[in-house]
Amino acid sequence: MVDPLNVATAVSALNIAILLALTAVWVRNYREFRTPLVLALVVFGLVLLAENGVAIYFFFSMKMLYAADSTVQSAVAVLRGMQFVALAFLAWATLQ
Repeated sequence: MVDPLNVATAVSALNIAILLALTAVWVRNYREFRTPLVLALVVFGLVLLAENGVAIYFFFSMKMLYAADSTVQSAVAVLRGMQFVALAFLAWATLQ
């Protein structure tokens, strides 16, 4: 059986990769257009990058917080997966 925390960690790493690409595009667009909407996308990308980085840190350093309950582990993995799907659609739309 696959450990849900390892799945969540791997998906967080994928989310970081997508967010790096998206944020790079948004920064480039902000430099060109200087609109508040694009600036908001840049900030959104940076906040989610920080959140995913902290999540990976806690998965490795404080696994014991999640280890007591398999339901929590599964919920964390599902939430990371949902974030991945949302970011994949956002990346698809942005890169069109």
